Amino acid sequence: MNRFKTLTPSKLSREAFVEAFADIYEHSPWVAEKAWDLGQGNNLDDINVLHALMSDILLSADHAAQLALINAHPDLAGKAAVQGQLTQASTHEQAGAGIHQCTAEEFQRFTELNDAYKAKFAFPFIMAVKGSNRHQILAAFETRIHNGAETEFACALAEINKIALFRLQAL
Repeated sequence: MNRFKTLTPSKLSREAFVEAFADIYEHSPWVAEKAWDLGQGNNLDDINVLHALMSDILLSADHAAQLALINAHPDLAGKAAVQGQLTQASTHEQAGAGIHQCTAEEFQRFTELNDAYKAKFAFPFIMAVKGSNRHQILAAFETRIHNGAETEFACALAEINKIALFRLQAL
């Protein structure tokens, strides 16, 4: 069993559970709320069990809810990062990938790619950046911008679920 280091979900009230897991999915506490409601009787103290449940909740949500969750994510190396407006988890993830160390040229390239990507897909580029560096992220950006809309939407959801697993593992 892969247990949490800092908490025991089965011992939490619904309110405390939602508070603890509200931002596992960026600014989307509805995932944690539904996980609590559906998870009774499951072993939510196991990170992999909770992640599977939360992943299924996202993937079974309607398109509008999925799109809203995708749009809740910040641009990589975007204005929110520069202005210090990211969630604590997003700040840590982007810093871990060295995005804060971008040269002026790299920052400009991120800005260009963010703008082009959002113009094409109408949502931000999502990538689970843990274990990646800014060069790998830019390369992924430059590859994925050529995907079709359905492929990229599915890719964004898969990346969000990877981010969620990393965030759960940090607890």
